[in-house]
Amino acid sequence: MTTLVNQLPLRAPVPAHHGQPVLDVVVPVYNEQACLERSVRRLHSHLCDTFPYPFRITIADNASTDDTPLIAARLTAELPETQWLRLPEKGRGGALHTAWSRSGAPVLAYVDVDLSTELTALLPLVAPLISGHSDIAVGTRLVPGSRVVRGAKREVISRCYNILLRSTLGVGFSDAQCGFKAVRRDVAERLLPLVKDSQWFFDTELLVIAERAGLRIHEVPVDWVDDPDSRVDVLATALADLRGIARIGRGLARGSLPTAGLRRDAPDAADGGLSGQLLRFGVVGAVSTVGHVSLYAALCATTTPQAANALALLVCAVANTAANRRFTFALRGRAGAVGHQAKGLLIFVVGLALTSGCLGVLHQVAPSPARATEIAVLVAAGLAATLLRFLLFRAWVFPVRRRGRGAAAA
Repeated sequence: MTTLVNQLPLRAPVPAHHGQPVLDVVVPVYNEQACLERSVRRLHSHLCDTFPYPFRITIADNASTDDTPLIAARLTAELPETQWLRLPEKGRGGALHTAWSRSGAPVLAYVDVDLSTELTALLPLVAPLISGHSDIAVGTRLVPGSRVVRGAKREVISRCYNILLRSTLGVGFSDAQCGFKAVRRDVAERLLPLVKDSQWFFDTELLVIAERAGLRIHEVPVDWVDDPDSRVDVLATALADLRGIARIGRGLARGSLPTAGLRRDAPDAADGGLSGQLLRFGVVGAVSTVGHVSLYAALCATTTPQAANALALLVCAVANTAANRRFTFALRGRAGAVGHQAKGLLIFVVGLALTSGCLGVLHQVAPSPARATEIAVLVAAGLAATLLRFLLFRAWVFPVRRRGRGAAAA
């Protein structure tokens, strides 16, 4: 799978009549001879009874040394919708990466082999991806509506980990570790080459990159019962997760995560339609101008005209940049937001110099002008500054990339 840099197309629903499997559910396993057959048969029966599209179950055996390969081969021979993938290296993340990369199904999912998550949540998990509503769907045990049975130790560790993610990486999703996730294949093709971890941090890294790129993540509350026979080394996994968080944090701080190819096109704005951008920019600018003038008039009662203008323009500049980023140029997510605001503040300095210069000239010509005259001059200068802001936004802050033209390769 190669790294692509063109924008993702708009989401579209999977056709109702689809001859090939619509859903590929991967079950990553390592030495799971005790529960593999029971779990796969249960999953297969559930999908046959409840899933309205063709499906496939992929057993991703990552270097098992017990009878797991024999059981997987037998299940593949008996269950026509089941296939077995034998991988030479251990690692759940690596198994998912390989299985998803090889699949042709439009929706890819995975479940833990112990089926700790109740399967009734599987259809609600993948439905938003099939309909075209969302890009990724995750099961969560940490929101109202979920029902969880597990020991206090695992509960505390899970909640602390997700609190750490929110406090260090600023994530918005609630549960990174639940082994119950799905992704659209067009998203996986762009996202998987960016994920470096091949172990347990794979899930977190995938979600952080997707969220920073502005992809839509759908969360589904699940019923979850802890597997008392889980062989996960909690300490080793926790240390690896901390290293992963530090690595991703450095990438975010340096702006080195290549998320440009994960953004979806939006009508008009995404392909640089000038008329659409001008219209939206004009609406944002009109609101900003009203806000600027209103705040200026209010501040003049307590400070000098120049100070009132500077403060009002600063407040409106930050809001204006954020609004234009979201509405005029159709950029979502946190990626690049700090840099955009920094450039917006430089444009603010240019606007401040223009409007302040006009006010200075007015006060030189008429030392005590009427407030209405001040506001009229300020509006005229603001309009000129607005035109300049649009040109700089379009050429410098949010440079237009035509649909189909690649950005710089990651």
